[in-house]
Amino acid sequence: MTSESRCPPRRFADASASPGREEDAGVSVCVAVPRVVHRGSPSPSLFCICTGSCDGGPEEDQRRSQSFEPVVMNPFDGSASPRREETDGGDSRCPWSRFSSWLECVCVVTFDLEIGIVSVKTSICYLSFPDSYSGCLGDTQFSFRLRQSVGRRALKFRDDVYNQDAPVTLQREVSHFFGYVYFRQVKDVSVKRGYFQKSLVLVSRLPYTHLFHSLLQIIAPEFFEKLEPCLEAVCNEIDQWPSPVPGLTLNLPVMGVVLQVRIPSKTDKPGGSPVKQNLLPAPTLLPTIHELDLFKCFQSVLIHLQMLWELVLLGEPVVVMAPSPTISSETVLALVSSINPLKFCCDFRPYFTIHDSEFREYTTRTQAPPNVVLGVTNPFFIKTFQSWPHIIRMGEIRMVKVKKLSKLKTLDTKPGIYTAYKTFLHKDKILIKRLLKGIQRKRPSEVQSAILRRHLLELTQSFIIPLERYMASLMPLQRSVTPWKTPPQIRPFSQDEFMSTLDHTGPQLTSVLKGDWMGLYRKFFRSPNFDGWYRQRHKEMTQKLESLHLEVICDADLLSWTKDKSEVEIVDLILKLREKLIKARRQQLQVKDGVLDKLDTFINSIIRSLPEDLQTVLNTH
Repeated sequence: MTSESRCPPRRFADASASPGREEDAGVSVCVAVPRVVHRGSPSPSLFCICTGSCDGGPEEDQRRSQSFEPVVMNPFDGSASPRREETDGGDSRCPWSRFSSWLECVCVVTFDLEIGIVSVKTSICYLSFPDSYSGCLGDTQFSFRLRQSVGRRALKFRDDVYNQDAPVTLQREVSHFFGYVYFRQVKDVSVKRGYFQKSLVLVSRLPYTHLFHSLLQIIAPEFFEKLEPCLEAVCNEIDQWPSPVPGLTLNLPVMGVVLQVRIPSKTDKPGGSPVKQNLLPAPTLLPTIHELDLFKCFQSVLIHLQMLWELVLLGEPVVVMAPSPTISSETVLALVSSINPLKFCCDFRPYFTIHDSEFREYTTRTQAPPNVVLGVTNPFFIKTFQSWPHIIRMGEIRMVKVKKLSKLKTLDTKPGIYTAYKTFLHKDKILIKRLLKGIQRKRPSEVQSAILRRHLLELTQSFIIPLERYMASLMPLQRSVTPWKTPPQIRPFSQDEFMSTLDHTGPQLTSVLKGDWMGLYRKFFRSPNFDGWYRQRHKEMTQKLESLHLEVICDADLLSWTKDKSEVEIVDLILKLREKLIKARRQQLQVKDGVLDKLDTFINSIIRSLPEDLQTVLNTH
């Protein structure tokens, strides 16, 4: 993109693509997106589905129209003023800053059966449509997740503030985008081949699956009737929403409806009910912004739930083959959420197509399958992924069996779980019996899901609590933190030492499940999920030590310490304290109120005790 995009505001392109088979699909898209300018960056960065630059006047517009290249709708007025979110906290005076705190952009993707391929670079276009084998008529909703383009600089949001208070499973993605799709395919005699096919897509870094699909249910039907003016009004309404702040209940007005949601916080009790606050007379209350109907997703694999939980916990390569992108995406997202509150640290793609930029990377047979959970619908993948160790083939809602991988060969393969995996833990027969009895008694799906979610939560907590307890024992004692020395180091994690603690403090204290817990831990230590969990906990503990060190420094008498010290030692102290202060503010360390201001005052007091020439140098520095 050039430094000054001359696309006028509210400009849309006609979209074009061909449905048929995925291999033939040509697509185009128009995007509603605020311009983003990186601070200190010489040029703006636009997240848009665009085959060329966005420069040019009417002549350029005419050329694009003839070549069917997508054009960007830019709500800006053409000024290239820097984005001030980092400094003003998302003040509403900064154009589109509130919109950007929820969404990256809003895309409209349309099939045109006569055009053919427009651009194979835009993965989002192909991910926005079911493939031809799904047979989706009417309205269909599903989700996808795609990697940020290689070389595209990660945007600096208010992520440090939001992510610091959000649960790890709901933090903003840094290197991936989520797409929430509302696809409509209906008969239309005005179209040459008889079908209207269009998708409205919300692209965000937030994993708010339930919220964004609920939003699409409100705006998409209206959009398909009124098109661009409706979408423009919705974008302006979203730009008036308050930013998502963990722990707060927010009212989000859109198209005459008020959605009331609570943004989860990491301080929430796991599995606890959110606080309900009716701030307006009659808002539409969403009980969750992210949770799925787990029972609906797992109904056909209930008796194998223990196996699926272990596969996800261990980060094993899993392919979900489903008849539609809806079932594919919901199943993948349900699998990933089954180990909450532990973050799934591998890659996952709720809906994956042969046009995805990672297609070759994930389908190569020259190396072992990657640690990823993929959701697919194209039968082409049956042959492509037949060497993968774990394949879940979804079908009708009935119990499926575990089968040998060698049976996954033909296109008419029956639903089932194709794997040679042997579980470490035994099945929870009481849970299965309870859920099956619920099916017989026609217990509501929400109740069945609550039972499932509680079971999975308790199972994951039983597994994680011993690790958390051991990790806490590696933390230095608080009394070992002194103002005159660097903070003590966290002891290294010893797998053998941890395993020796399991006899007395293992999962058997909180879980009734029997089995080889030690074998499960040993394999978990080799998974990306352990690496991600350990890195996060180590980072939190290191920041805690830094916070304690700052507090003891502020409680010390620094001025008295400097009286018998040389100027070189005093200057060295000032520089180190300044470095700690800058680091603490940048990382937003959790310290007692007034600690950072007190340290700043200390530094200024010490500087004033030095000769004037040194004061001038240090103040200038």
